[in-house]
Amino acid sequence: MSATITEFPQTFEPRNLKFGVDDGVPKYWVDGRKSVTTFFNNLSIFFPAGERFFIASVRAHQSHVKGARLHKEVRAFCAQEGIHSREHDRYNEMLERQGYPVAELEQRVEKLLDRVTKRLPKRMQLAATAALEHFTALMAHALLEEAEKKKNIFDGAHPTMAALWKWHAAEENEHKCVAYDVYLAAGGYYGERVAVMLFASIVFWTRVFEHQAHMMKSDDTLYSVREWAKLGWALFGNPGTLRKILPLYFLYYKPSFHPRDLDCSAAIERWKREFESSSVYQAA
Repeated sequence: MSATITEFPQTFEPRNLKFGVDDGVPKYWVDGRKSVTTFFNNLSIFFPAGERFFIASVRAHQSHVKGARLHKEVRAFCAQEGIHSREHDRYNEMLERQGYPVAELEQRVEKLLDRVTKRLPKRMQLAATAALEHFTALMAHALLEEAEKKKNIFDGAHPTMAALWKWHAAEENEHKCVAYDVYLAAGGYYGERVAVMLFASIVFWTRVFEHQAHMMKSDDTLYSVREWAKLGWALFGNPGTLRKILPLYFLYYKPSFHPRDLDCSAAIERWKREFESSSVYQAA
């Protein structure tokens, strides 16, 4: 996977989908693979509070937004993130019914973001949003690029859950420039954004690992070397979703970086064709 400079599409629209996340979804929906399923379920727990934080941090800088295009993109960004938050709330309710400690873990995320909101200046909160949007865009990029390949992390996955994640991935890539552009418009600068990225990287991935351990404890797999090995192989071996994005993560530290440098347009167009033809999306 390589990054190329391209002109990123300047307009996008929210898709108000409602997925059938209910008791018909098997507990281990990624082809019965426990730890891999748990990894995606783990990420879902971060999204409702995280998306609300992103929306608030961008809206707090509306006065810096100039030009009709960016105004329109901010509105579409907030709409997309709001729908993502709603759907991951519903997803997490399913996980709660399956016996995971969702309420406890969501409360941990909310407390962390509450501390960030109270202690960091508004522009640094926006810098954190831009940093975390880089993470989500990279993960989304990898998922969409993998989707067309013979070996991908969603092999054998429940179609509703795979569709939900691919929809989220496509929209994350559509709006990946917005928080960054608003941050620049608000006077953001290189030293601040890379310092915040370093901080966000440490905090986010530490929490992801902690939550993974909590979720795997609920599955009685916390001490399973086999399950940890399966997860490690999926993320860093084959297909190697996180391994593929690691070099792209470091693009953020270039002084000239912009999210549009990572071209995901072909993968988004492929997903749009799937969106138009898939019965899962039509039902949603």
